[in-house]
Amino acid sequence: MMATIMHEEGRRSLTSRLLCSRYTLPVFSVALGLLIMGLFLHAGDWVGGVWSLGIMTGFAGVVLLGGRSETIRGLRGDGRDERFAMIDLRATAVSGLVVTVAIIVGFMIEISQGHSGAPYAQLGAIAGLAYLGAIAVQRLRS
Repeated sequence: MMATIMHEEGRRSLTSRLLCSRYTLPVFSVALGLLIMGLFLHAGDWVGGVWSLGIMTGFAGVVLLGGRSETIRGLRGDGRDERFAMIDLRATAVSGLVVTVAIIVGFMIEISQGHSGAPYAQLGAIAGLAYLGAIAVQRLRS
């Protein structure tokens, strides 16, 4: 029993260390760049694929080599504290608001041109359902 508990604690510790490693975001960025490049290549657009990989690899390099920057350390996860958690929460809310407004505007433009409003209608529905779900979960937790 004690060995199982110690093993679980060790596993959480390893998971926590991997998620907070300074290499997690750069590795994820390069992996995503490779995936996007593969999709572009599959579609026959090698220029778009190379550009996408270059952008994602460049971002990974900035994150990996921007060591002294508090902002980059916070993005990487090795400089996080309560203050950065609040900054992150506010930034997430602002980006969500901007994307929601863009979806609404895109939907309005599409229907004004006689189109169905897709895919903006679906994206708006997903955003609305996610918001309502988050409100419900947060309400139950408090």
